[in-house]
Amino acid sequence: MSLMNPSWRAAPGRQVARDAAPATATSTAKRPLRLAALSALVIGSMIGSGIFSLPQNMASGAGAGAIMLGWLITGAGMLALAFVYQTLATRQPALDNGVYAYARASGGDLVGFSSAWGYWISAWIGNAGYLVIFFSALATFFPQFGEGNNVLAITCASAMLWALHGLTLAGVRSAAFANMLTTLAKLVPLVLFVGLVVAAFQVDTFTTGIWGAPELGSVFDQVKNTMLITVWVFIGIEGASVYSARAANRADVGRATLIGFGVVLVLLMAVSLLSLGIMGQADLAGLKNPSMAGVLEKAAGPWGAKLVSIGLLVSVGGALLAWILLAAETLFTPARERLMPRALAHENRHASPAAALWVTNGLTQAFLLLTLWSNATYLALILLATSMILVPYLFTGLHALRSAWLGTGYRGETRGRTRDLLIAAFASVYCIWLLYAAGPKYLLLSALLYAPGLAVFAWARREQGQRIFRSGEWGVATVLVAAAGVAVYMLSTGSLKL
Repeated sequence: MSLMNPSWRAAPGRQVARDAAPATATSTAKRPLRLAALSALVIGSMIGSGIFSLPQNMASGAGAGAIMLGWLITGAGMLALAFVYQTLATRQPALDNGVYAYARASGGDLVGFSSAWGYWISAWIGNAGYLVIFFSALATFFPQFGEGNNVLAITCASAMLWALHGLTLAGVRSAAFANMLTTLAKLVPLVLFVGLVVAAFQVDTFTTGIWGAPELGSVFDQVKNTMLITVWVFIGIEGASVYSARAANRADVGRATLIGFGVVLVLLMAVSLLSLGIMGQADLAGLKNPSMAGVLEKAAGPWGAKLVSIGLLVSVGGALLAWILLAAETLFTPARERLMPRALAHENRHASPAAALWVTNGLTQAFLLLTLWSNATYLALILLATSMILVPYLFTGLHALRSAWLGTGYRGETRGRTRDLLIAAFASVYCIWLLYAAGPKYLLLSALLYAPGLAVFAWARREQGQRIFRSGEWGVATVLVAAAGVAVYMLSTGSLKL
């Protein structure tokens, strides 16, 4: 089956039309999320730990000029992706959980499954990273937590993980409301940071060495160095789409995506660029994370570092809750459509995807213990999590491109179709550029994590009494297994490391 083969089969019992009509209304208990809650999911999942480490992360590989170019490219690419999610939510409302459904609609069952699998792994690896940096920030007040990955920190992180697990088991509506509160709380220190840094901004500091030191390489190399970091802080833009099946009003999915994108883009650019007017590139690159603390300490005094640490604690706690929700939903939707093992489709009496939550948080716990053993850094975790999500983003862009080309969901309309085609083409090219910028290291590590999903896919197929792989799917499976084999060999020889 070609990756762009339009003739895919819907799961038994669920027919998805090529020009899908709006989904029929269901009870508010099943679709409890309105615009405010969906927007908070997008903002809350994007604003986590990344923004607090952004000054150092960006400055470590690029000067101010290259960072501005990097934001220009990322802003344009992510805006195109936001428009893609908005358009598809409106044009094809029968497709729930876009990260998975859009890949399946264009690429078939295995591609759709792999997209969900990669997104899900990205989510729980990122959750482990959130917990590490949470206790790293807490070390500002309690030095015993060290870098967030010692025995005490991992023990406390585990307790926090399972407390949030209990909250999400109590119901999606309750967890989404809690996420709204933490999203509002995390915006306060960020807005205060921007205001204080604007007051202390020095133009000379910003313009000195604007194109970076020679050891950073060419401007092109510097821009490429910023790509995975800028994508990491934007991951979550698809949050409303993932929860589309629970949206009270389908149109709110697209609105929430654009609202979230706009708010977060302004904050991200302000934090990274204004910091370069407080400290030079080399000084920023040498800061300990969360580097916003060092910047605000320089601008406003020692209390600034404590303010940032408190803001980070609130922000990461809220983002972790949002991502636990997103990760579980990414397993639940394919399981409901019989592309994952049927046990993962179980909901408890609060309409919470209980089985998916237990599996997701169990693996996050396991990865926390691995972090303790390997002493993996926060930056390594986020780069791996980012690389895992690039393929789902790419398939979303390709599905939008194919849909606009064929007129799927347009019901004969021509107005706006050319615009949507161009936006989808740009989003797809941007995603391909990101795969190039990620480099072979993280692509091979990603393959190593994608490959075990084939066994889960086979399990689900056997439950349905179907062949494990259809003809075209063997090629995709072979490529994944081969890439994973190369990764295993390189890890064993030490030529590839996390």
